[in-house]
Amino acid sequence: MKVRRYFQTAMSLGGNGYLRGFIAKAVYQGAGKGFCVPILNCYACPSAFFSCPIGTIQHFMVVHAVPYYAMGYLGVIGAMVGRMPCGTLCPFGFFQELLYKLSSVKIPVPRYLRSFRFLVLAGLVFIVPWITAENWFSKLCPVGTLIGGLPWVTISHEVRSMIRDLFWIKVALLVFFTVSSIVAKRPFCQTTCPLGAIYGLFNRVGLVRLKWDAATCTHCDKCFEVCPMEIKVYEGENTGHCIRCLDCTACEAITVTTVLSPEAQPAPGVPEVA
Repeated sequence: MKVRRYFQTAMSLGGNGYLRGFIAKAVYQGAGKGFCVPILNCYACPSAFFSCPIGTIQHFMVVHAVPYYAMGYLGVIGAMVGRMPCGTLCPFGFFQELLYKLSSVKIPVPRYLRSFRFLVLAGLVFIVPWITAENWFSKLCPVGTLIGGLPWVTISHEVRSMIRDLFWIKVALLVFFTVSSIVAKRPFCQTTCPLGAIYGLFNRVGLVRLKWDAATCTHCDKCFEVCPMEIKVYEGENTGHCIRCLDCTACEAITVTTVLSPEAQPAPGVPEVA
């Protein structure tokens, strides 16, 4: 088992370990809800101890205020490790990777869909909530449906009585990403996650970097084979698409370094792709 699996499991259990919520049928309202975890997390999940950074940003958009805390928090994390929380902490990413291990036909995620996550970030996290005073990404988020929506309709008759068409749209989106995860690597992370879009902006300037050694690389594409985001490292080791899972560092041509190290600079003439 890869070391990051332990971190993903710990985040799943630690961030959503309020089991009393399922018994009391009540959302935890303690001090933890004043803090965000560095991954997507449903505030309304019966077992959630902490808040979601994307949900927090939307809240400020709804009340027409600047989300200083959430953006500063994500900025600090991004400046240090880039998109690493996506690869080493995110339970939903772990969920998708487990599904991909199931036997099936495998297909690549079209590269042109990678930019869609920025449209989701701009539209459903910032613009639409500002205009409509509704947290639209949270209303549609498959993570929220999985750990919040479905548990609530299971344990609460009152919540079941409030089910409307929007709930079935949420379920349809969750089903889509669940099924597509069986045939494609991390489709939600590759195409839709707004948090990944934010973190990815820091990959090229973050403290933690990847270093690709052109002299050692044989272009065998083993990095591409093990990469959960379908990246060929020699095409750009610090692309914003990389989730810093570090699986590719099993290859001797790829190492972890920091932006302070002179050798961390990109190899001459090698473009970095988004």
